[in-house]
Amino acid sequence: MNIRERLGLFRDEMQKQGVTHYIIPTCDYHMSEYVHSHFAARRYFSGFTGSAGTLLITLDNAYLWTDGRYFIQAEEQLKDTTVTLMKMGEPGVPSLDDVLRKELNESSTLGLDGRVISVSQGDNYEAICKLSHAKFDYSQDIVSTIWKDRPELPNGMLYVLSDKYTGKSLTEKVKELREKVLVKNDVYVDSVLDNIAWITNCRGKDVPCNPVFLSYILVGKDFFNLYIDNCKLNDEVTAYLNDNDVTIKAYNDIYDDLKVYSSSSVQLDKARANYLLYKSINESNVIVDSRSPIELAKAMKNSVEIEGLRNSHLKDGIAVTKFMYWLKKNVGKTLISEISAAKHLTSLRAEQEGFIEPSFGTIAGYRDHAAMMHYGATEASNYTLEPNGMFLVDSGGQYYDGTTDITRTFALGEVTDEMRKDFTLTLKGMICLSKQKFLYGCGGINLDILARHALWNQNIDYKCGTGHGVGFLLGVHEGPHGIRWKQTLTKTELITLEEGMVVTNEPGVYKEGEYGIRIENELVVRKGIENEYGQFMEFETITYAPIDLDLVVVDMLDKDEKQFLNDYHEMVRNKLTPYMNDEELVFLNEYTREV
Repeated sequence: MNIRERLGLFRDEMQKQGVTHYIIPTCDYHMSEYVHSHFAARRYFSGFTGSAGTLLITLDNAYLWTDGRYFIQAEEQLKDTTVTLMKMGEPGVPSLDDVLRKELNESSTLGLDGRVISVSQGDNYEAICKLSHAKFDYSQDIVSTIWKDRPELPNGMLYVLSDKYTGKSLTEKVKELREKVLVKNDVYVDSVLDNIAWITNCRGKDVPCNPVFLSYILVGKDFFNLYIDNCKLNDEVTAYLNDNDVTIKAYNDIYDDLKVYSSSSVQLDKARANYLLYKSINESNVIVDSRSPIELAKAMKNSVEIEGLRNSHLKDGIAVTKFMYWLKKNVGKTLISEISAAKHLTSLRAEQEGFIEPSFGTIAGYRDHAAMMHYGATEASNYTLEPNGMFLVDSGGQYYDGTTDITRTFALGEVTDEMRKDFTLTLKGMICLSKQKFLYGCGGINLDILARHALWNQNIDYKCGTGHGVGFLLGVHEGPHGIRWKQTLTKTELITLEEGMVVTNEPGVYKEGEYGIRIENELVVRKGIENEYGQFMEFETITYAPIDLDLVVVDMLDKDEKQFLNDYHEMVRNKLTPYMNDEELVFLNEYTREV
């Protein structure tokens, strides 16, 4: 079936169920950013493959909301589907709430699956329906009715991550959680997959590129329940959990347990817990809405984790540098496409000790494809690389000692002056943020302009944040912090940057139909000098790969920027030299030379 046919069948079922409007988000039952194919309903019914977006199906129309990272991609993928693209945040474009307020009335019913929306979203939709005198039905799973060949839920096996990587045991983490939460509240509920993986020191295989497992936890003063399908546990993992006083219960038992459990207070994060989970809590309990303390503890990497991250980035730098050498040597001589280049980079990572899988689907965009921030090459779109223009590659790896994320934009041959100028403006912003010292208490919103200043002064911007947190053998996008100038609903940019947090620094230029540029390094927040003015903080760069000097207009850099670039390349050269063969070493020396 094509998208039109799927939507037609969906509307037929909506009419049978008395539903006039139906929302399909991108999420799974755990509000995850990246989801298993079982949860790819928005993609199935719209054709849009991006990682973020919400689909609204009515009896007459369909609308897809997504953000600026995906405007170009969505416009292309939604052609001939009858789905209307709604560009979030653009002037004159109504939000999903706006459309619901306009269209819902006393004869309307808004339907959705309450397991795939957050509590905050559910409360909002319920309030809109109440004001519109419409019905709100969060028990509707029309998706499964129509999607006949829907993939089964994943059943990947768990494994235990050794304390030599985590730096802290499960018992220690649970003790700290109880000290932070259970002094005030009797029960703590968490459904966020990377939070659960982090506190249990277990990893799984339920989501591609994300080593997590579908599960929930319910924690009290004297119990720790893990809700998970038993088929994911072998004898070793079961024994480990039992030895650490973890009670294993069936995955969906969490809903029934919350209905019968009666206490004085239950803490959960309404922004991250699903709506049905919330509605299952016994009415006798006081519900405390609070950001998960696990989220902050997870983001503040300990010394063992930071050392592991440095090591994983060293291995990643080896792979990326060898890739850069291979690419520049062979383009125009050997057939290389966007897809084959991405596969070759993965093969180079696979040669590194402790490599597990990519940390996300590699973004490999040549020429105008790079203007789509999250472009994913397909057999139909796959460009062959030629010895001219620019090639953007955003990639990363999952290693036992860390998660990596790096973007480099390469000159494949002749490039225009405009390309080199835009690349250098991007580099100036990346350098400015990397070397900035700041007083403790600053969040990403205080620092974002440093990465954009050179671009803004040329009336150029990029429609995304500058940086996001990165997990430790977990999600490549991790909260609660981030770097962006515009305040979001999650307010990640307002979170204080704490010692040990890892954040990306990735400004860029994206010119539709022409080219895209991004330079991305990862930074660790460190303490600097403390004096009469307060505690100063600074960044340590932990990404080790050359920045393509073929694209740098050296005269555009001031003295301090040249010094930073030279110092950075000296560090890269010193770290990578032992791992290069003779030809690669000549190449490394050339591309880390002083400017």
